[in-house]
Amino acid sequence: MKGWLQHAFGRREVRKKPKLDSFTGPMAPGIQIEVCVDSLESAINAERGGASRIELCSSLIEGGITPSIGLLQVVKQYVRIPVFAMIRPRGGDFLYTDSEIEVMKTDIKMAKASGADGTVFGMLKADGRVNTEVCMDLIAESRPLPVTFHRAFDMVPDPSAALECLISMGFERVLTSGCDSTALEGLPTIKRLVEQAKRRIIVVAGGGITERNVQRILEGSGVCEFHCSARSSRDSLMKFRNAAVSMGGSFTPPEYSVKVADICKVRALNAIAKNAV
Repeated sequence: MKGWLQHAFGRREVRKKPKLDSFTGPMAPGIQIEVCVDSLESAINAERGGASRIELCSSLIEGGITPSIGLLQVVKQYVRIPVFAMIRPRGGDFLYTDSEIEVMKTDIKMAKASGADGTVFGMLKADGRVNTEVCMDLIAESRPLPVTFHRAFDMVPDPSAALECLISMGFERVLTSGCDSTALEGLPTIKRLVEQAKRRIIVVAGGGITERNVQRILEGSGVCEFHCSARSSRDSLMKFRNAAVSMGGSFTPPEYSVKVADICKVRALNAIAKNAV
C-alpha cells in the first residue's frame, strides 16, 4: 500500500461481514445515510464519517455507472458497511438495447460474486414508463440481494403509478429527487411518495443534499433514508502538470483536482439527521 491509503488506513484488515438487517430493513431505527462514491478513498471516508451504506459507482460526473470489479473487490476489503453496486452500462438515458441489457445481467453476476451487498439499477421504456419485463429479469438475477431503483425514477411521467409498479416487482428502495432537479425542489413530491408507499418500499431522498438543506428535506418529506455524495475537492499530488492536455472530451472535470467524499461533511450530515428526528 502506498500514498494516502497507507497513511489513512494502515494495515489491511480482514473484516467480518455485517448483518444486512441492521441497514436494509424498512423498520431500521434512525435515519440511514447512503453515500455514493467512485473511489476507495471516498468509500473509506464515507464509512469513517458515519455512512450507513455505500452506493459504489464509477464516473459520478455522468451520474454514476457500473464500477469496475477491481474497485468493488478492494472496497469490500476495506469497509464494513454494506456496499450496493450501481448497474448502469453507460451515461445518458435509461432506454437500453438488448446488448446493453446483457452487459447489465453479466455485471450483476460479477458484482454478486465479488461480494456486493445489493444492486442499484433502473430501466425505462421509450414513453418513460418503467420497463417491468427487463427489471424483473434484473431483479431475478440480483436475488437474494436487495435491489434499489435509481433516479431513472425521476424521468417517469407518472411517479405515483411508477411507485406502485416498483412495489409490485419487489424493489426494496427507490432513489428520487421528487422528479425535480434537486430533492429540495422536489420535496412536495417526495412527501407524497412517502405517504403513498406506506412502508411497502423505502423512499430514499437524493439529489443536491447538503448540510444546508438536509434538515429541511428530512422534516419536510418524512423519509428515513437519504442519499448524498458529500464531496470536496482535493488537489492532485502531481508536481509536473501539462496544462495543454486534457484526458477527456469537451466536458471534463479539472485534470489536477480530485473530488472525494469528505469525512467532515458526512459527519455533519449524520449529526444533523440525528437531530432532525
